[in-house]
Amino acid sequence: MSVGYQNGDHQKRASGSGDWEQIKDDVTGAASEAAAAATDRGREFIASARDQAAGYVDRRKDSAAQSVEDIASSLRESGSAFDDRPNVKAFVDSAAEGLESLAEEIRDRSFAELYADVEEFARRRPTAFAAAAGIAGFMLARFLKSSADDAEYRRQEASRARSDRMNRQRQRADDGRAGQRGA
Repeated sequence: MSVGYQNGDHQKRASGSGDWEQIKDDVTGAASEAAAAATDRGREFIASARDQAAGYVDRRKDSAAQSVEDIASSLRESGSAFDDRPNVKAFVDSAAEGLESLAEEIRDRSFAELYADVEEFARRRPTAFAAAAGIAGFMLARFLKSSADDAEYRRQEASRARSDRMNRQRQRADDGRAGQRGA
């Protein structure tokens, strides 16, 4: 369909209006097919990414379980400092047992099962979930800070040892030169 102006009036000419409708239908159909294909590809991509992430987490869950178990061991060891306070020691031991149980659950269950359990707990008890997340975040921050402090200490010790070794080498070289001058 063509559009023209004659004497300032907008007029439509009916030349090829059937062709125009056919082109419009073809373009609309092609756009719909392209949108459907893009949607399908997007869904496939998301499903693939989710499967890959779940696979990665399943492979890494043994190391996560080991980390939780290590924290439980550290907690149990620090609980020995409370031998004179049985209530505190019982609380620390109970927390260590809970962490050991969590480590076992992590090893025995899939990521999808663990995620569903956490999500269900968060929905049922949002306050407890927020408190647990806060405590876990605090413990993680302390662990990371402690690890960083240990790494910094080791780096400083290595630097100090290198410096001492270089000073001894310089001293020996100076002693050797002084001995040669005196001879």
